[in-house]
Amino acid sequence: MRHTRQRVLILGAAALAWLSVTGTPGTTRVAAARGTGRVTAVESVAMVVSDMDRSVAFFTDVLTFEKVSDVEVSGGTYEQLEGLFGVRLRVVRLRLGQELLDLKQFLAPEGRPVPVDSRSNDRWFQHVAIIVSDMNRAYARLREHKVRHASSGPQRLPDWNPNAGGIQAFYFKDPDGHALEILAFPPEKGASKWHVASDRLFLGIDHTAIVVDDTETSLRFYRDGLGLRVAGESENYGTEQEHLNNVFGARLRITGLTAGAGPGIEFLDYLAPSDGRPTPADTRSNDLISWQTRLIADRVETVAKSLGPRTFAFVSPGVVPLESATLGFSKGALVRDPDGHAILLAER
Repeated sequence: MRHTRQRVLILGAAALAWLSVTGTPGTTRVAAARGTGRVTAVESVAMVVSDMDRSVAFFTDVLTFEKVSDVEVSGGTYEQLEGLFGVRLRVVRLRLGQELLDLKQFLAPEGRPVPVDSRSNDRWFQHVAIIVSDMNRAYARLREHKVRHASSGPQRLPDWNPNAGGIQAFYFKDPDGHALEILAFPPEKGASKWHVASDRLFLGIDHTAIVVDDTETSLRFYRDGLGLRVAGESENYGTEQEHLNNVFGARLRITGLTAGAGPGIEFLDYLAPSDGRPTPADTRSNDLISWQTRLIADRVETVAKSLGPRTFAFVSPGVVPLESATLGFSKGALVRDPDGHAILLAER
């Protein structure tokens, strides 16, 4: 029987995943969302950094992201949204292919670094999976730039697993210690756009992945509450996964979801080992483990209200009006899911 772990409602998110199941041929199709799709897209993923110029250089020079915008915001609106007093925030928007990544530096107040003893099955882990056209070349480029390993090395997932066989993956760390993934699909797997001929090495973001304590609880939030659709499921284990996640005995239930547009969202439910730690209860929006997955909704108030009966908490005091010209949103609400992962519900 699986060990039951304590669930803590806290802000912050992070997880390591090693397989994109969203839209992958061969995955088990399961029921779609109940009701209509209240969320229409995964607009972007945001991460907190300690030194913006250093992080921008890393993502643009090493991973070939392109800088889209660079803004600085402050005042009561963003204090309410982030649940912090005295906020001054620099936000740099980056693009890789069709996908967006936002880097956030809290000039004030500063947050805490990523814990040095973080492990892949701790529930404050989150990552984005960057698709590459050639794993060997991509790994060589990371080694050339002395990027720190999170995996022992690139792993080719075994052929006995029909959902994952032939996929190549590798985890590494950015300058702040955030986990990132590079992923290469064989011809028969992954979205068709990843197989369009290109001279680029780094192609785009396939998904963001979060560790969850219980898949069914998370489905009630993301599928039943937000209206995301389940695209596929897989159970993964073996020496390749253990070395990819750097967790001995790792056995994961992976569930891929889609909002219909933008990157997927993956649940990583560690069936074993069961010693992953919950996100610290005192985690705040400016701590470096505080990722945000940003979802676009037609009517934010309606979506926020629909979450009422489900296990979650607001970080912002409800829906907050925003400066559309600054961050691209007219209003938003910051909530946390049952495991404390931060979700920005936004309206254009």
